[in-house]
Amino acid sequence: MKLWVKIILVLVLAAIIAIFFIFHFVINKPHPDFEKIKPDYSLNAGSFYNEFKTSKENASRLYNGKVIGITGKITRVEIEDTLTIAVFVFNQGMFGDEGIRCVMLRKYNEDAKKLKPDGTTRIKGYCTGFNDTDVIMEHCSLIY
Repeated sequence: MKLWVKIILVLVLAAIIAIFFIFHFVINKPHPDFEKIKPDYSLNAGSFYNEFKTSKENASRLYNGKVIGITGKITRVEIEDTLTIAVFVFNQGMFGDEGIRCVMLRKYNEDAKKLKPDGTTRIKGYCTGFNDTDVIMEHCSLIY
């Protein structure tokens, strides 16, 4: 066999091995079960929001990418298509209500719709950050 044919065969074999490893270790990576993860922090909803409002950088460094358990009085539940969002409102800003928005896991959509405004609620979720008006939490579940 000629040398260039051997080089092409080695490159093709290396590409196939690389594709296998990328699929197995990156694309096929298992997702965390946010419902079963214990919270890294358990906080009062008002103090959690105030930490982001007063020191966004410190709070982001501390809470972003962590599972947080919050307790507080829920203001309302918003329903958008298949999303159910529990909202804790603490301020009125230029663009409307400001507070914590918790995007619920689909399993908890029906239970979240039954939440009573101003009732004390415990929610656990993955904190994704602060957008200068709201703290955003995703993959949220109700803690009973």
